[in-house]
Amino acid sequence: MPTFDHVPQPYDGPTADEIARKRAEFLSPSLFHFYSKPLNIVEGKRQYLYDEHGRRYLDAFAGIATVCCGHSHPDIVDAMIAQARRLQHPTVLYLNHVITDFAEALASKMPGDLNVIFFTNSGTEANELAIMMARLYTGSHDIISLRNSYHGNAAATMGATAQKNWKFNVIQSGVHHAVNPDPYRGVFGSDAEKYARDVKEIIEFGTTGNVAGFISESIQGVGGIVEVSPGYMPLAYDLVRKAGGLCIADEVQAGFARVGSHFWGFETHGVIPDIVTMAKGIGNGIPLGAVVTTPEIAQVMTRRNTFGGNPFCTDGGLAVLKVLEKERLQENAFVVGSYLKDSLCDLQKKHEIIGDVRGTGFMLGVELVTDRQLKTPAKDEVCRAMEHMKDMGVLVGKGGFYGNVFRITPPLCFTKEDSDFFVDVMDVALSKL
Repeated sequence: MPTFDHVPQPYDGPTADEIARKRAEFLSPSLFHFYSKPLNIVEGKRQYLYDEHGRRYLDAFAGIATVCCGHSHPDIVDAMIAQARRLQHPTVLYLNHVITDFAEALASKMPGDLNVIFFTNSGTEANELAIMMARLYTGSHDIISLRNSYHGNAAATMGATAQKNWKFNVIQSGVHHAVNPDPYRGVFGSDAEKYARDVKEIIEFGTTGNVAGFISESIQGVGGIVEVSPGYMPLAYDLVRKAGGLCIADEVQAGFARVGSHFWGFETHGVIPDIVTMAKGIGNGIPLGAVVTTPEIAQVMTRRNTFGGNPFCTDGGLAVLKVLEKERLQENAFVVGSYLKDSLCDLQKKHEIIGDVRGTGFMLGVELVTDRQLKTPAKDEVCRAMEHMKDMGVLVGKGGFYGNVFRITPPLCFTKEDSDFFVDVMDVALSKL
């Protein structure tokens, strides 16, 4: 493991077994954990995490693509402590410059006239608001999303989410799920025009001919780091706009420099959405999200609402933007992310079980299959490999509809040395299967 100049504080809190018992008794039964014996993580620093025994782990998951600047970044921590001492939450009935300063800084990162910000507490809440705004603005109800997508677990967002793994048996109306433009598993390969034809047919045969909107991720995160086929987004956006709908870009996971080549994932497709949603990386772990739209669309929300933010969280968000710029983390995500992907492609040549390597920047996926021709999901093998990697000091995520994809979404401060160690550990883990 690469050397790292940090000594974790001594830990004298409850053990992993004690926490697991209390979690089972007092927290939601929906919570699950990785590994046969769950880790008790008690400290983090930059791209590393520490367990109760002081053991260091290389974090290649970043709290599910959330910790973009690194764990406990001093600039962000110091800014939030100073703001907490000054003022945490006065309500938006009063003026406060911190909220508007962050809104202005965030608007400067957006293209076109996307410059009106609604602050939320999560990605689910942001997507709920975006869908409601699209319906209010257009006067239509129908929303189109992509199969295999994940947009949240509330009312409208659960409807837009298109995986049975993340749905409850409740009414989910007014959503149509288009064929997923998945270059690896999709029925049309990378043929964007054929996938877009399904959007056209949904509009013609499943709606009145008018829709409220189209919501999509540029790279499906929970769905297994699935990149949308090149050329698809412009075609889908054009069809939806001709049907009177708005285009919503879900940047909860891909946004905030994670893709490396651009600050936002949608920019890699050459499109400008009508509404952009974000969370996770916006706050480096702070409960913060946002919806960004145009002044015209924002007018549908002139009735009183609570989407205003507070100084404590928005000061943290502003600190995140400053760190991203100061440390040139977008450039690092591009350079090191490309290096890591090339190394993973080399690993694919060695291990037949690797069916696909995909993604961009620090949003990468490695899909395991037991048969490359049939693309048979290797779900159990992923779990076993994750255990081996954890034992060697590397933490990584998994996802995809079949649960057979490594989700590699490290903090954007990940180095080439970290990448080499990660690939070496994955190599050994796959060799043990």
